[in-house]
Amino acid sequence: MKFPYFFILLVSVLVLPGKEEVFLNQKNSKALRVMSFNIRLGIANDGPNRWDLRKDLVIRTIKKYKPDLLGLQEVFPMQEKYLRENLPGYDYYGRSRLVDPKDGEACSVMFKKNRFLTLEKSTFWLSENQDEPGSKSWDSSLPRIANLVSLTDKQNKGRKFYFLNTHFDHRGKVAREEAAKIIRNRIGLMKQGSSVVITGDFNSGEGSKPYNVLVGGNLLDTFRHAHPTRTDEESTFTAWNGRLIGNRIDWVLCSPDLKVLHASIDRTNESGRYPSDHYPVTAILEIK
Repeated sequence: MKFPYFFILLVSVLVLPGKEEVFLNQKNSKALRVMSFNIRLGIANDGPNRWDLRKDLVIRTIKKYKPDLLGLQEVFPMQEKYLRENLPGYDYYGRSRLVDPKDGEACSVMFKKNRFLTLEKSTFWLSENQDEPGSKSWDSSLPRIANLVSLTDKQNKGRKFYFLNTHFDHRGKVAREEAAKIIRNRIGLMKQGSSVVITGDFNSGEGSKPYNVLVGGNLLDTFRHAHPTRTDEESTFTAWNGRLIGNRIDWVLCSPDLKVLHASIDRTNESGRYPSDHYPVTAILEIK
């Protein structure tokens, strides 16, 4: 017998006790729901975990949480097309990290059309030549970027804020630390009084040099703020098998003028199938 997907959806979300219902049913119209989600590159030869077999689960996972702000990593053009078609209520901005803006992998941002007005959109490279497409520096194995949008929030009296999404190099330790410094310095140039939300796959754990550069630079780690006691079971890498023990390398960060109402690692799976090799990480924020 075949059952609709919603009967076989298994949900395991790392949350504060009793808070899951609050997260799913948040009625505060001023609250910002944020999700960071490395969806795993669609061209990878992942066999039973390949994109075509999990893309619907990716969409269901996103729709379940209804993020206002969605930061995506490892987005290839065919994945962008699918996301746009299946999430029509969102605006989309993202470009490839290569010279050709439509060729290769992007780390894209999506945000609700009915809530936000776009003021500015930009991309910069995490290199010594930040405005040079395709550039890389230090020990980076690949070009790496950050996509940045400036938005006005119609549900918060036109409050302006910045939303940045990034993906740090998976091999270069120096490159990751320098990338964190670049982003910290960019934040310092942003207009005073504007809130900042950052999502990304940082390929770095809590307490690493990139983490300390950013969180020590006047940003909040939303997950640690919501869950002060660190545990072993905070991995954000699924390894396709529901791994729990490991580093929390995917983060949602924010400026301290935002109140952290909730944060989680979403371990949704359907009969053992995970939407990606990374768990999505989420936060609900509110302007103080």
